Amino acid sequence: METTETTEVKKPVKKTAAKKAPAKKKVVEEAAETPTLSGGSYIYALGRRKTAIAKVYLIKNGKGTIIVNGKPMEKYFTTFESRDMVTSPIKMAGLEGAIDISVKAQGGGQLGQADATRLGISRALIELNPTYRKTLKKLGFLMRDPRAKERKKFGLKKARRAPQWSKR
Repeated sequence: METTETTEVKKPVKKTAAKKAPAKKKVVEEAAETPTLSGGSYIYALGRRKTAIAKVYLIKNGKGTIIVNGKPMEKYFTTFESRDMVTSPIKMAGLEGAIDISVKAQGGGQLGQADATRLGISRALIELNPTYRKTLKKLGFLMRDPRAKERKKFGLKKARRAPQWSKR
């Protein structure tokens, strides 16, 4: 009877180990689905808008994939407007399927990050080929938007809002 008890104890241990192994395989499969860009040479450019910062890495001889913060651009930028904003400098340069782009965006909102990414991509394209400068400048893709929230001053409610004045 003791032998049957030991086999019964061992079987559940094997089942739990077997259950954990497929879970690890799923994690590996999910990681394989997420595209990552790897290449030796790249062109680095920085784009900013308000409080958003985008570090852009342009990789030559690519397939046309754009990855933002480890996700495909379509999953990161959900609106059509922001996706179109990011891809517009590439379309104007005619390099839609020729380069890969990896972006690390932080700060600001979704549109601010998209605009910062557009500026970063435009700057990287100019480094790749200086003849794109004239076209991109005419379209306004090289203009940095420096607007940011103004700081609050002492004696005021907000940056410029004064306390309510009463006559009596």
